[in-house]
Amino acid sequence: MTPRVKVKPELLRWACQRSQVDPKKLRKRFPKYGDWESGSLKPTLKQLEDFARFTHVPIGSLFMSKPMEEEMPIQDLRTMGDRKILQPSDNLLDTIYMCMQRQDWYQTFALAEGEEPLPFVGSATVESDVEAVAAEIQTTLGFGVEERKELQNWSHALRYFTDQADDLGILVMISGIVRGNTHRKLDPQEFRGFALADELAPLIFINGADTKAAQIFTLAHELVHIWLGESSLSNAAPNSFPAHVTEKWCNQVAAELLVPTRSLRENFRDGTNISDEVQRLASQYKVSTLVILRRLHDIGGIERNEFKVHYSYELDRLKPKRRGGGGGNFHTTLKTRVGRRFGEALVSSTLSGQTFFTDAFYYLGIRKASTLNAFAKSLWEG
Repeated sequence: MTPRVKVKPELLRWACQRSQVDPKKLRKRFPKYGDWESGSLKPTLKQLEDFARFTHVPIGSLFMSKPMEEEMPIQDLRTMGDRKILQPSDNLLDTIYMCMQRQDWYQTFALAEGEEPLPFVGSATVESDVEAVAAEIQTTLGFGVEERKELQNWSHALRYFTDQADDLGILVMISGIVRGNTHRKLDPQEFRGFALADELAPLIFINGADTKAAQIFTLAHELVHIWLGESSLSNAAPNSFPAHVTEKWCNQVAAELLVPTRSLRENFRDGTNISDEVQRLASQYKVSTLVILRRLHDIGGIERNEFKVHYSYELDRLKPKRRGGGGGNFHTTLKTRVGRRFGEALVSSTLSGQTFFTDAFYYLGIRKASTLNAFAKSLWEG
């Protein structure tokens, strides 16, 4: 007879809740799960190991007396309405932990390379003048309105914005999945991004599952957290009006950074068709129409109700359409997921013998040396 193991039903429920697994997929994978949870049948050790892998929990956690209490490793400033979001998913936690490990690796690399602390990290406070901080970030990044005039559209501006932050010394990572696992998709409703502040290795993670139209605001928002010198998790968006002092201030600076108030007042054509005007201004400032709508609301160009209607329409219009076929160039996608600065540093360190190949595989979410070599070639070729 196959030996079976005793596991508390509350631990099984905790694992399912933590992973936010689809109940239908759970029942299909484990037809006897209901019996395990009721206690009428015990799983075999092999079944429990499979269940642990499926729900992304350590097998040992299922033998504890009670569920583990997991605290968010960074400040959590997310809200849903006026309430804080309490329970993080395993996908979110694993993404934060992975980014923290990448940051630790880069800190060691930067010290060995003799890199200097970045002076802008922690240079602002929430008492600082919004317009002054926004102007400073624009100047430091070279992302002012004038610089953006040469760009084709806001999508190009997002890539330019990301590259400028990377060149400045900020690790920028954009991904919609956990490491390289396409079965573990991130939920933009849970979070849009986070910042890990550090003088040598500041890191920004953007939820790539969110619309690209929203990502430019998230990047601006998380940059402000780096200027504050604060590590934090956010779900800020152009249509959010957070009550938290820090989030409110960061939203204000991010909005001012992307579309300066003084410039917008001078360029806004009041009395014209609002949809046409939003498109014109988005083209002029090289930002999404979502950001323009928020800024027009900020300066009193449109009322709150009108803002909500237009924002909802634009959000639906900008949602990516489902397309068949492949998922694009793998190496280009990998560079976006881990960031150009981090990718180049890790590959260089690995190929020169300073970092183990197994460590590089782990940080990149790959398994083969040939993949690493091909990724290195794609980085050097631009």
